[in-house]
This record gives sequence, structure tokens and C-alpha cells, in this order.
Amino acid sequence: MELVSEVMMTSYYLLIILITVVFSFKTKKRHYKNLPPTPPSLPIIGHLHLVKPPLHRALRNLSTKYGDVFSLGFGFRQVVVVSSPSVVEECFTKNDVVLANRPQLLAAKHIGYNSTNMVDTPYGDHWRNLRRIGATEIFSSGRLNLFVGIRRDEVKRLLFKLSHHKDWQKVELKSMLQELLYNILMRMVAGKRCDNNDMVNKEEARRYRDTLRVALGLAGAGNSADFLPFLNWIPNSFEKKVKKVGKKLDSLVEGLIKEHRSSRDKNRNTIIEHLLSLQESQPEYYTAQIIKGFVLVIFAAGMDTSATLEWVMANLLNYPHVLKKVKDEIDSQIGQQQLINESDVSKLPYLQCVISETLRLYPAGPLLVPHYSSNDCTISRYDVPHGTILLVNTWAIHRDPKLWKDADSFIPERFENINSENNEGYKLMPFGLGRRACPGKSLAQRMMGLTLGSLIQCFDWKRIDDNEIDMVEGKGLTMPKAVPLEAMCKPRPIMEFLL
Repeated sequence: MELVSEVMMTSYYLLIILITVVFSFKTKKRHYKNLPPTPPSLPIIGHLHLVKPPLHRALRNLSTKYGDVFSLGFGFRQVVVVSSPSVVEECFTKNDVVLANRPQLLAAKHIGYNSTNMVDTPYGDHWRNLRRIGATEIFSSGRLNLFVGIRRDEVKRLLFKLSHHKDWQKVELKSMLQELLYNILMRMVAGKRCDNNDMVNKEEARRYRDTLRVALGLAGAGNSADFLPFLNWIPNSFEKKVKKVGKKLDSLVEGLIKEHRSSRDKNRNTIIEHLLSLQESQPEYYTAQIIKGFVLVIFAAGMDTSATLEWVMANLLNYPHVLKKVKDEIDSQIGQQQLINESDVSKLPYLQCVISETLRLYPAGPLLVPHYSSNDCTISRYDVPHGTILLVNTWAIHRDPKLWKDADSFIPERFENINSENNEGYKLMPFGLGRRACPGKSLAQRMMGLTLGSLIQCFDWKRIDDNEIDMVEGKGLTMPKAVPLEAMCKPRPIMEFLL
């Protein structure tokens, strides 16, 4: 037995050596004279031991030592990290096409329909087609305007749910905000709600939300097997987990589409119905896989918005004077006799400042979705080889004391004289930049403005005790709060008018 064990261990080490040699040859590049600075690395794993969660904080700490542009070896893959607005501008102007690709990762392969959805697909004709469909058929102003009534109705349902007590009551906002956005998106996509008294529908809603949450968690898990492929050979590997979740999620999305196919109604105002109608006339563009990919991207984007709403409310509870200023603005511009509409948000510049400041401090994506160099290029005079993953540390730039006065403080007034459309010279990028920027920005802004304006117009808010709200971020792709937000609320006079 000892001999067998010794032989097995020897074989194991020989296999590791063989893998190392093979991948060294596969990833070997010609000599580059001026590569970005890099910390000392370990054999095989490179710098993976240096990047403990949360990743954006670990990378910010490394940038203080190695500069605004530095490189890391994540196993067998090369990564360049950028933490400067001037360098970001260079990446998304001079190098925008070269860096418009995406690295092929396991989550995108098994959850993102083999990287064919708009977020994960490589740059090229297929991506341009998806971008065109998204811009004209899903996220255009005209299409979003068709769903104004849905968003307003769902927000009113939330307000009524909160108004059961006339005095102060404690509420857990995270789950309520998630349910609100989930139902908005479900009605836009499939024309159905899943939180009524029908237990079948409630169970269906739970399955969708739980599966989507697990899928997003895996997508943002920082999987080592993407960089050390032999880890996928072990039992219960990451790839096996993500395959299982991907199949389950696909089954749920496929079910929504089958429901529409079995009872076609071209007058039904849903995104799936619209895409199926387009599929009839242009089947080469609107394949089943493309339609499912869009459904998945829309739901994923909604989860980003719910996290941001929770951060905004947490900031307002910690800064009562800011909350009062927003309330006074709403009362002055909208009043207490009519409920705020999406079109009214443009009249509320201070509310928009509060949202911008929250997105600065707590961006839904603390790191932009990874980019990937399709050719050799230079970034800030450094050589960046073909096949390098680019990580933009949005969180670090948003909190850089050289760029922002009192960078870690919540000061919405800093945006009062800033045109948000120019992003302050690449200092603020909560929705990304360049040709791969978030196409759902307008939808997110509409949902945030309407929801926050309505909650503040219709209720008084305060903390549950004298302690400040815990603002520690948790693990996950969208940087959620570590501790779900609880607060006290009491209906304002407008709720009596509405009821």
C-alpha cells in the first residue's frame, strides 16, 4: 500500500510539472521591453495569493505600492490593473477597439450561453448586432416609455405595503427592494407577477430569484479555476457547480419563452413577445439563444439596481440633513397632492446628486466588467501583450483623494455644479465607458429616481436606533451591503390622500 501511495504521489507531482510546462509554452509571449511593474510572484499561481476579497480593496492596496498601472499573473493568465482616470481615458479612446473584447470565463460559458450574450460576447459582428438590438428594441426611450405604467404600478404596490401602520414601523428594505425590481423586470419581460397569494406563483418567484442570485454569485466569485484550469479536475469543482446552475437558469428562462409561444398575443406588451415577433421576420438575427441571453442580461442588471437603492437609503439614514434636503426639494417641486412620476425626476437635481454620490462611493460594479486585449497595445507607455485581461478599479478611482475632496465622505453637494453627462473627465464611471458601457443605464436611472423619490415623498424615515447604519460591503458581483438594511418608516400625509 505504501508503494502504491508513493507511486500515486509521484505521478501527481509529475502531472503538475507537465501542466506547468504545457501552459508555460502556451502562454509564452515574445519579449516585451517595457511591461508594467509587478509584485514578486509564486510558481504556478502567480499573484493569486495577493488578491483576497474584496478584490477592489486588495487591488487598491497594491496600486499604492506599484502605481496606477501594474500587472499581475493570475495563474496562467496575465492581468493589467488600471486605477487612474487619465489612463482609463487612454484605454477607452486610443485603445477602445483593441480592449473591446471579453476574456472567456467559465461563468460566461455556462451561464451566459457560451458567451453569446451582449455582456460577455467577444467584440465583432455578433456583438454589434446584439448592441443594435439592445439599443433599438429593448433599451430605447420609446421602448422604455411603453413600460412606464408598470414601473409606476409596482412602486405604488410597495408604498401601499409599507403603509399598513399609521405610526412608526420597522421594515427590512433589502428584500422589499429586490421584490420590487424583480416584479418590474418580470412584468416588462414576461408580463407576469410572482408574489401574489397563489402559492404556485410564489414558489415560482422564489425559484427564479434564488437561481438568479446563485448564478450572479458564481459569476462574481473570482474563480481560480479560470486561471488554473487543472482545478476543474477535482470533485465538486467550480465548473461543475456553474454548469448545474446554468442548466437550471436556462430551464427557467426557456419556460418563460415557451409560455409566450404557446399563447401568442401580438398585442401583449412584453419584451419576449416583441423579440418573438421580430424573430418571425428576421430569424437569422433573433435566434432562441439570443432572446434567452437578453432575458438573462435584463434580470442581472436589475439586481445591480436593487443594491444601489439599498446603499442610497442607507446613506440618507446616516445623514438626516441630506434626507431632509431631498424631502424639501420634492415637497417644493412636486407637492403632497400628487405622486411623483418618472418625468418629475428631472425637476429634482439634488436627488440626482444623492444618487450620483452613492454611485461614486458604492458603484454597483466596483471593477468594470473585465476587458481583454485582442492585440498588442500600449497603456501609459507600458507594453500590454495580446491576450491580457484589463481590470479597471472603478472603486479606487471614485475614492482617490487626489481626485475628490474628502473622498470617503458622503457629500452630494459636490455634484451640484457638475454636468453628469461628461463624467467629470473619467473620474466617475458607474455604468462603464467606451463601446462596452452598460446599455441599460437609462432604465436603471429611471427605476432609481422613481423609487427613491416615491419612498421619500410618501414616508418619514429614521434609523432603528442611535447607531449609524453599517456601511461595510459584502461579497458579490454588485457589491451588496454586508448587513441587510433595516429602517423605521411612518406614512406622510400624501399616503392618506393616495389611499
